Amino acid sequence: MMMLIDFQDLVGKYIEVEISGGVFHKGTLIAAGLDIIVIHDGRTNSFLYIPFVHIQRLKETSIEENTYYDPPSEKPIDTDAISFRKILTIAKGMFVKVYVTGNKSIHGYLTSIMNDYFVFHSPVYKTMFISMNHVKWVIPYPSNTTPYSLNNQNLPLKPASIPLARSFEEQLKKLENQLVILDGGDNPEKIGFLQKVRNNKTTLITVEGETVYRNLVHIKSIQLP
Repeated sequence: MMMLIDFQDLVGKYIEVEISGGVFHKGTLIAAGLDIIVIHDGRTNSFLYIPFVHIQRLKETSIEENTYYDPPSEKPIDTDAISFRKILTIAKGMFVKVYVTGNKSIHGYLTSIMNDYFVFHSPVYKTMFISMNHVKWVIPYPSNTTPYSLNNQNLPLKPASIPLARSFEEQLKKLENQLVILDGGDNPEKIGFLQKVRNNKTTLITVEGETVYRNLVHIKSIQLP
């Protein structure tokens, strides 16, 4: 509880946040909860919802030149409901930008919030299952924005047709014996035939026929090709 009080003292101040992976953000602290903070980046005029688990350090800092300090009074997500899960729940159906590795963003819509993962529909990547544990930050777009300026006819919001499990591991089990893409396919060994998911471990057969075992804890997302 003391951590929450300390952050409350910084609300309205200009801060610098270091995220896992050596990523830095600066902005006005809008709100602080037990597991998430919200900052307004005056350079891009965007709100960042950052889970505390990925914050390495946080401090008050000086305002940069050409930076808009006073954030808009209207916020994309109600900051009275200040927890990571509540923020995700409110963001369902909103067009958002999600960062899961710190240097790669995914644009689309949250369609379902489960115990430790959520279902994400992207115009590019289609349906993805994203572990909450690896979300570095979420940036909602303005309410009148659509991805790639697509209209409703070209942007059908199609939730996953397969049944959803409560946990990320159980959801991966439902994808056994199928071709899958892990973490957006950033490595050839993350694309292949998902043979088995057991005890926080996955067995994947690559295009070369190699068997690769992975720790489920480090898998950020999974999707079907």
